[in-house]
Amino acid sequence: MKYSGIGGQAVLEGIMMKNKDSYAVAVRKADGEIAVMKDTYVSMTEKVKLFSLPFIRGVFNFADSMILGMKTLTWSAGFVEGDEEEEEPGKFEKFLIDRFGEKLEEVLMAGVMVVSVFLAIAVFMVLPLLIAGVFRNFIHSDTAMAVIEGLIRICIFIGYIKLISRMDDIKRTFMYHGSEHKCINCLEHGLTLSVENVRKSSKEHKRCGTSFLLIVKVISILFFMVIRVDNVWLRILSRIILIPVIAGVSYEVLRLAGTSNSKIMDIISRPGLWMQGLTTKEPDDSMIEVAIAAVEQVFDWKSYLEENFPEQYPKGYFKGQETDGQECRAGGKGRKESGGQESGR
Repeated sequence: MKYSGIGGQAVLEGIMMKNKDSYAVAVRKADGEIAVMKDTYVSMTEKVKLFSLPFIRGVFNFADSMILGMKTLTWSAGFVEGDEEEEEPGKFEKFLIDRFGEKLEEVLMAGVMVVSVFLAIAVFMVLPLLIAGVFRNFIHSDTAMAVIEGLIRICIFIGYIKLISRMDDIKRTFMYHGSEHKCINCLEHGLTLSVENVRKSSKEHKRCGTSFLLIVKVISILFFMVIRVDNVWLRILSRIILIPVIAGVSYEVLRLAGTSNSKIMDIISRPGLWMQGLTTKEPDDSMIEVAIAAVEQVFDWKSYLEENFPEQYPKGYFKGQETDGQECRAGGKGRKESGGQESGR
């Protein structure tokens, strides 16, 4: 495997792919066309040098992922909502429009992220602690309690994924998630970017956010084995305060696993890859075409293959071949590009 530097995210009926400061979102419209939006996003770690330091950058990379994720999800949702009849805004909606005007979308995105973070902390950090507290009546080992709390946290996470995966929209999103991984695996294992090659590539990838979340849960067990407080309110406070620290350490583990081919890192990555069985599903060819469309907007995969796999693709190997998504347009489906405005300023 050769590290490519590209990453992505599944959105509603589509894929977002990011390479350095450029990102592209490709969405399959109801009429079968692929709509593509390309834009730029400058991460916090680039804007502030301090934020790029090891064990600090993980927190801000996670924040960047949330911000860009909400932005791209909103864009993709516009195509789904576009198929529905528009309704007259209610009183509360009119109030928000009058109050915030053009900034309403940004305000709503910020509100959704704040609520999401609050709920995530409550459900995945505080709730496991409270449930584990029942066992304190007959288990007096702090180490055992940390393990029990961690296992409860993992069970809640798995239960949550299992529950939402019953929704049809989520099932399709998990399929697009699989196509994102397959595209990246296809290139990083030295295969040309075609529907056939992507289809036979793995839908699990070591740099996946699902693996990151599992690593967070494991690292939290190790932290709370060492950090011990008797008061329940101090225990809750410690879970909240240490979230950035745990996230920072977990990001470094994920980063190392995603760029290393060592046997040790492969073993460390294995549980995360197993967990991805819950959040990635095998995509159909139309979804793979969407993923390829997004990749080709932000990544020169032919130059990448010539540089990283010269024994298979010597310099100039692809010269004269047609580019710009030839594989994606196979089958008669067109693409429509819509430009975006520069973000992250």
